[in-house]
Amino acid sequence: MITKNVAALALDATLHARGLRLTRQRRIILEVVRATDAHPTAALVYRRVRRRLPRVSLATVYRNLRTLAAEGVLTERADPSGVRFDGNTASHDHFTCVACGRIYDVPARADRAVRARVASRTGFEVLNHRTEFYGRCGACRRPGGRSPVTGKGGAESWQARASRAPRVTRT
Repeated sequence: MITKNVAALALDATLHARGLRLTRQRRIILEVVRATDAHPTAALVYRRVRRRLPRVSLATVYRNLRTLAAEGVLTERADPSGVRFDGNTASHDHFTCVACGRIYDVPARADRAVRARVASRTGFEVLNHRTEFYGRCGACRRPGGRSPVTGKGGAESWQARASRAPRVTRT
């Protein structure tokens, strides 16, 4: 509990230094994202936040997710099915299962040689890079495997499901 309070105070100080407050809504949204390693969408965060704050709006969740990402407290990552959020801001790469669509964190390789090679060949100043791996996760590779995300077999690709996924539009 003490580390949680210290972390909350540090976050509060970080946001305060940038002219923002750690509101109850922001704190709960951040707790929801950090409580999962599934890289949730805003819609999933909204559903989980509503369990604790029944009157919160989807627009409030979106706005706060974007604010927290802009301040570097979360990371935002584009995905064929939309935008997902990652509470792990430490350097890491990702593995995306092409069968179930789940995104896993994998340790990053500090390969400075790659950055140096790209910089020398292009003239760019490479500050950072990330690697994305694609394949089938252990659950989907098993015969008759069940996806930890959908509970179904991994026969249909995540791209196919993403193309049918309802899009959230702003009006």
